[in-house]
Amino acid sequence: MKLPLKRRSRTVGLISALVLAAATAVATPAAADDAPTSGWNNYDCKPSAAHQRPVVLVHGTLGNGTDNWLALAPYLVNRGYCVFSFDYGQLPGVPVFDGLGPIAQSAQQLADEVDKVLAATGAQKVDLVGHSQGGMLPRYYLKFLGGAPKVDTLVGIAPSNHGTTLDGLTKLLPYFPGAAKWLEEKTPGLTDQVAGSRFIQKLNAGGDTVPGVHYTVIATKYDEVVTPYTSQFLNGPDVHNVLVQDLCPLDLSEHVTIGLMDRVAFHETANALDPAHATRTTCLS
Repeated sequence: MKLPLKRRSRTVGLISALVLAAATAVATPAAADDAPTSGWNNYDCKPSAAHQRPVVLVHGTLGNGTDNWLALAPYLVNRGYCVFSFDYGQLPGVPVFDGLGPIAQSAQQLADEVDKVLAATGAQKVDLVGHSQGGMLPRYYLKFLGGAPKVDTLVGIAPSNHGTTLDGLTKLLPYFPGAAKWLEEKTPGLTDQVAGSRFIQKLNAGGDTVPGVHYTVIATKYDEVVTPYTSQFLNGPDVHNVLVQDLCPLDLSEHVTIGLMDRVAFHETANALDPAHATRTTCLS
């Protein structure tokens, strides 16, 4: 049965709101270039002998390069890393929320940031750490934009590597005529992440990984946004998939908190960036 136009409009708006609410990880965004940071985004920083690769942080959908990293960036800076973040995925007429543009275009913004960081620091390679979309997006850069020779390690925290069903919500889209098309036109960064999308199919065709890059995926079984949580894990050589509850059964982090404040995830990130000095991760990490 076809819904009346007014009712369809309300329904599309409801689905959009639900998708946005499920995907959001930040309540009060601010531009990365303008907001104060605590020791990161210092382009005069020179990597130390202990940590020769700068770390580039890639925020999630509806996030930004500051608010997403208020805990993890200082955590890494205090461990001696040069740390950088940036904003991507801006849409015309949407001044507040980032990460909504087509992911292929956002990946080019990441490419530009990596080149900027390499030029400023004099490093040969960077490490990438991303949350949600930011953990998956770099794989497009590595695979299609020539990023692999410039990256040593990619750490994805709750990444949408194989798309998401949003706990089954995306399966409802065919029942609402025009909803999928409306979302694709208005928020392509969201529809690119739907399980089975053209973008996800292209990204994973021929294998999840590229040679020469070390991959770590950190997931929580309580993730309510990137579902099922097992879809976050990668297959291929040089992949380390981590479920935080295997390290700390008491960890109750879900999609947002694992990226913003989870100490188990942070410790595993530090281990992935410096495996030669990795230490055991526990609930007290």
